[in-house]
Amino acid sequence: MSVLKKQLAILEESITHQCLTSGRKREKITLIAVSKTKPLEMIREAYATGQRHFGENRMQELQEKAESLKYDDLQWHMIGTLQTNKIKFIAAHVHWIHSVFKVKQLNEINKRAAQHNRVINVLIQVNISDEPQKGGCKASEIDELLIHASTLEHVHTRGLMGMAKFTDNETSISNSFQLLQDLQQQHLKNHPNLTELSMGMSNDYVLALNKGSTMLRIGSSIFGRRI
Repeated sequence: MSVLKKQLAILEESITHQCLTSGRKREKITLIAVSKTKPLEMIREAYATGQRHFGENRMQELQEKAESLKYDDLQWHMIGTLQTNKIKFIAAHVHWIHSVFKVKQLNEINKRAAQHNRVINVLIQVNISDEPQKGGCKASEIDELLIHASTLEHVHTRGLMGMAKFTDNETSISNSFQLLQDLQQQHLKNHPNLTELSMGMSNDYVLALNKGSTMLRIGSSIFGRRI
């Protein structure tokens, strides 16, 4: 068994165990293999094991990989900083965009998706760590973004995304994830499609699962650390 295949198996066992412990259904959790900077060969290997969701943080890298890997059931997730003028590079390929927090981004996604006759799933990124260097809107801005997105034909808002502080303080991390879950529940009343919670990475996915995460963005635990 290759190292990558072994890592995926270990991770799958951990996620399944955590779901059983917390009374959640494993099939409700989407594992996104964060393949940024990783070669096509590693993505092909992960795909061969059954992995279908892959995350990239650079738009042109996502474009290049999507054009090289012609798998009909592979879903690409844009998880990095969203530059409005580069959305055109991914509109034909991306299935999910996790890092939307501005009206102009929504408008550009809608425009570019329309050119390809596609509907793109988006998540509203919320700054739950209160760190200025991290992207995301304020909690008070979510409603405006959701209302505007609902008017766009080629954008489907599916949930919220957030990143906790990079810290060893598990209480701090859990509190951040709890905040995002609370915000989701608050807005679900008026936006019933807001069912996804993208939170949790290699170092904190267990805490995220305990707070209702439905999408885990995991890279190093699958592909190894980036050099």
